This record gives sequence, C-alpha cells and structure tokens, in this order.
Amino acid sequence: MHTDPISDFLTRLRNAMMAGHKLVEIPASNLKKDITKILYDQGYILNYKFVDEGYQGTIKIALKYDRATKTPAIRKIERASKPGLRKYAGAQDLPRVLNGLGIAIISTSHGVMTDKQARQSNIGGEVLCYVY
Repeated sequence: MHTDPISDFLTRLRNAMMAGHKLVEIPASNLKKDITKILYDQGYILNYKFVDEGYQGTIKIALKYDRATKTPAIRKIERASKPGLRKYAGAQDLPRVLNGLGIAIISTSHGVMTDKQARQSNIGGEVLCYVY
C-alpha cells in the first residue's frame, strides 16, 4: 500500500532515469496526469500517453536524454511537501528553484501549475516537488 502516490511517481521516474530506461509505466491519477503534462510542457520528458485500461489506468512516459552525453534531462526531482509535513506557500513566498532555472510544481485552487505560472496568477498553494 502506498501512503504517498506522488512520491511513488517521482521515485519511479528517478529510478528509470538512473537505470537508463527509455520508457516508464506509472499507475495513473488525475494529479499525476497534471504533473506529467507540466513535465512535458517544460521539456523534461520526451512524450507521454495515458492508457485507460483496468480500474486505474497507467501513464506511459518516454524519458528524455542528452544525445551526446546520455545524461537525463531531469538532473534532480525531489518531493517538497510530504504527507507528514505539508509545505504551503503564498503567492509572494513561492520558491525559486536554481534561481529560476528549475521549476517547482504547485497545486493551487486553479489547478496544478509551475511556480512561474502561479506567481503570474498571484496565487499560492501546496508545493508538490522541485525539478531541475
């Protein structure tokens, strides 16, 4: 039983990249789908596909690597807010990851978005994870 499905999602991505896999399959949920879309829009993953089979469905993610050095596009992906200690930030206090080079994924009342989008919309929320 998973008590934190977002951490499981991030760990599966991290492990697949460290092992050099091209594809990873993850059990789907609406929040995980939103995070996957953000990772694709920001250029951290190559492609994704939502497969609605069975009870829950799956997300198939094609990982992105640098062609010359074979290093993953995502250098680090880590959970910020945990079930035991939620991390919330107001619009003025949103974190800047690597001085703006990375992204923080925020769950707001207007949906899941990056820290830059939340800052422009002037809304805060729960800081889910950092990606760079």
